[in-house]
Amino acid sequence: MSPAARVLRMLAERGETLAVAESLTGGLVAAELTSVPGASRSFRGSVTAYATALKQDILGVDGDLLAARGAVDPDVAAQMAAGVRARLGAGWGIATTGVAGPEEQDGQPVGTVFVAVVGPGGGRKVAALRLNGDRAEIRRESVRSVLELLAGALAGELPGNERAQDTEQNGGT
Repeated sequence: MSPAARVLRMLAERGETLAVAESLTGGLVAAELTSVPGASRSFRGSVTAYATALKQDILGVDGDLLAARGAVDPDVAAQMAAGVRARLGAGWGIATTGVAGPEEQDGQPVGTVFVAVVGPGGGRKVAALRLNGDRAEIRRESVRSVLELLAGALAGELPGNERAQDTEQNGGT
């Protein structure tokens, strides 16, 4: 079973919903979710906020945070997930932000990615990824990683008031 099918099944069994905020993945997470038959039972929708200004204007990411650290940041990822959850009226929000290449962004090297999940109780988890590979591989691995992070949270690995937790992973080739 694909990660998308697994999280959608878990959400449907719980009667819960999901919203997605994407930057570097440009809609790939939403596409992966909607490729699963019956996704509409749990998937509310997505926002692809590729431009930094949209992260603030649409998703409610703190402008001072964006000015100080740029869009490639764990707190930005968490705020994106919280913002899309609130704006789309979902129980769960997930987000992706990072650098797929070919050049660095906000002082971050290619392959730096943050994925986040925010749950119904306000608990959040952020994973810091250091991915290898070309642009397509980095984006693909980011999709897989955010869905796996959500699966873990749905399985009970997301306490209600946890601060962001960073983990390092390597992927690609």
